[in-house]
Amino acid sequence: MNKNIPQEIQRFDLSARIQHIIMFTTFLILSFTGWGLKYAYVVPSSAWIHIWGGPRIAGIIHRIAGIAMLLDFIYHQFYLLNLARKKDLRLTIIPMPKDVVDMVHNFMYFLGLRKEQPYFGKFTYLQKFDYWAVYWGMFIIGTSGFFLAFPVTVSALFPTWTLPWAWDVLFIMHSDEALLAIVFILIIHFYNEHLRSEYFPMNWLWLTGKMPIDQFKHHHPAEYDYLFGKGSEKKK
Repeated sequence: MNKNIPQEIQRFDLSARIQHIIMFTTFLILSFTGWGLKYAYVVPSSAWIHIWGGPRIAGIIHRIAGIAMLLDFIYHQFYLLNLARKKDLRLTIIPMPKDVVDMVHNFMYFLGLRKEQPYFGKFTYLQKFDYWAVYWGMFIIGTSGFFLAFPVTVSALFPTWTLPWAWDVLFIMHSDEALLAIVFILIIHFYNEHLRSEYFPMNWLWLTGKMPIDQFKHHHPAEYDYLFGKGSEKKK
């Protein structure tokens, strides 16, 4: 290996890792308490909710975790602004037409119709979806959650004729979008980042921020070429 190429690549700095830890910790707390609250009077959820101190205490924990997640999300925006100020922000997380091509290419690779995986950059199309889904989720779940958390105050914002059905719509928005997020995280995100054979039982990237250079070259060849000037091997 070239002496100028490190054995590990730093993917995420300490601040990004802390933000991620806060995000997934609050997500887990919200999932556990939210599921129990939604089915508080249905067995076995009725037993599960008592682990959290009953519906009232679980509701308080749920709100605190929601506020912590929101603050973490807001902090992330300032984190991005600071990177932009220092001119360290590359727009590699922005979805591009190439991501659609990569997705089709990847499916063909899975089906054995292509011999090589796509020429992925710093982030794959699935990683970009993971990232931007947080913005969508914060808007849908966060807004509806705020309304549901303060019903008396928020009621003044709604026209009187909407009150008979507005809360039902907000509850459906909040719980169903949360359920969609839980399913996606458990099945897609968790498998791709931790349960694949090369990572199992754990990908320590979330904790160390570092990735072995061989894995990095394999999964993000375009970014590898960008950083180390090996682009002659394969062009876009």
